[in-house]
Amino acid sequence: MKKKILATIISAAFAASLLAGCAAAPAAPAAPAAEAEAPAAEAPAAEAEAPAETAAAGDLDFKIVVKSFQSSYWQAAVQGVNQAAEELGVKVECNGPNAESDIADQVNMLTNYINGAPSGIGLAACDQSACLDALQMAKDAGIPVVCFDSGCPDAPEGSVLSTIATDNYGAGATAADNLYAALKDTIASASAPVRIGEVNQESTSESITNRGLGFIDKFTELATADGKKVAVVGNEFYVNGAKDKGDEASADIIIEVAVPAQTTVELCATEASAIMNKSDVIGIFGSNQVAAEGILSADENLGKLGTEAGSTILAAGFDAGTVIKTAIKDGKMFGAVTQSPLAMGRTTVETLVKIANGETVSDIATDGYWYDNSNMDSADIAPNLYD
Repeated sequence: MKKKILATIISAAFAASLLAGCAAAPAAPAAPAAEAEAPAAEAPAAEAEAPAETAAAGDLDFKIVVKSFQSSYWQAAVQGVNQAAEELGVKVECNGPNAESDIADQVNMLTNYINGAPSGIGLAACDQSACLDALQMAKDAGIPVVCFDSGCPDAPEGSVLSTIATDNYGAGATAADNLYAALKDTIASASAPVRIGEVNQESTSESITNRGLGFIDKFTELATADGKKVAVVGNEFYVNGAKDKGDEASADIIIEVAVPAQTTVELCATEASAIMNKSDVIGIFGSNQVAAEGILSADENLGKLGTEAGSTILAAGFDAGTVIKTAIKDGKMFGAVTQSPLAMGRTTVETLVKIANGETVSDIATDGYWYDNSNMDSADIAPNLYD
């Protein structure tokens, strides 16, 4: 029923925006996360319609729609957008909903921008399916769209000319590689089933779902290779999306997946607490900054996190921010995978300029790396660890 109500709200917002016309829009070495089976850079190139002349930089006006202004991750992306715009001499305007769960608000912003006929649009979609009608609208209006952070795999053909994103499935696998290596001996010596938690802030955006599934599938693969049986329980989307969901009754390892009702640190903390209170939990993964901070918030009352496998719960996070960085330095969080949001923002503007000048563009995979207390200050990692 909730899905039907949400769909009705989105449709109403979309219809209202059409009537509005041109209304203004409101302990391991660094491991590249780009190890997934099908990295974005391998996608076929898409060629924009070439203008008769190269566009003058000062005439270009781009609109950027991010997922939310709440987290420092998106602030870093906007910083990259503004840096590139200043260097290239183009105009940009950034907007986004208050929270990543405010899907209808984002669709309304997107359609309002389309009505304003900008030179191009950069989109980080909260819900890939909710934006499909708007993407068709942009295509019909001849407005090029570049997706970043999250792609829209079902977008109308030719509506999205480039997707700029971390190889999210591979990034989730990188977190599993490092967490499994730290827990391997504990798992091998366990006399009863053990539990690995996973907190995903939602189950709609491509980036979050791919990370969550990448972690599940890789952890399962590694455990199976060591002769262990794994079962995936909890949130239905992730259970059904796993390559092998296993059988809980016979499992040596249970991966329990939780998704809160809304994308807030507080609700992620509630879900994390429910998992971490179970006596068989030895590790937990938060697939983005909000989820990782939720795990840390939950531990303020529990005091179960640490870096000693077998005697504490090892937590792996994602992204950066002051809370996560401090927790890793203090030994509360085992480690995390970082993306490069600033690079994504910069690359989005650079790609839009290329499209405006009639150049051929393709999908671009940006780097992601595992970091912990042993390497977070290194030259390869530190520049990506925003506050």
